[in-house]
Amino acid sequence: MKTEFPYTAEKDEDGMFFVQFIDLEEAFTQGETLEEAAYNASEVLSAMLAYRMEKNQEIPNASRCPEDGFLAVPSPEVQAALLLRNARGSRPLSDVASSMNTSWPAAQRLENPHHWPSLKQLDKAARALGKRLVLSLE
Repeated sequence: MKTEFPYTAEKDEDGMFFVQFIDLEEAFTQGETLEEAAYNASEVLSAMLAYRMEKNQEIPNASRCPEDGFLAVPSPEVQAALLLRNARGSRPLSDVASSMNTSWPAAQRLENPHHWPSLKQLDKAARALGKRLVLSLE
């Protein structure tokens, strides 16, 4: 699953860049410069995805970025929670906890977008889900 979400940034009559996410129409922000708009876009994306996860709302797959569009990435803790939630799919959290040899609340925290799991915890969860943890610096 991609965690980069496309957005558009259009300059308005006041000279501000208005940001609108393509896949999350309720997520928007602005900035005085493109750099500020990009930073704000990442913050808004993180907040919106965390809200949707907390409310068990659907999170759409990210669409392709248009040629004149931009990409925003949520915070690392939101990315981790989102990736684990999607990797688990419909598998009960209790099964994941059992496979990890941990408690249900400990497994549940891994899908909490406000929790900072350790790499050891993420690796253990990935293995319990039949996946492998891959890190990247970009």
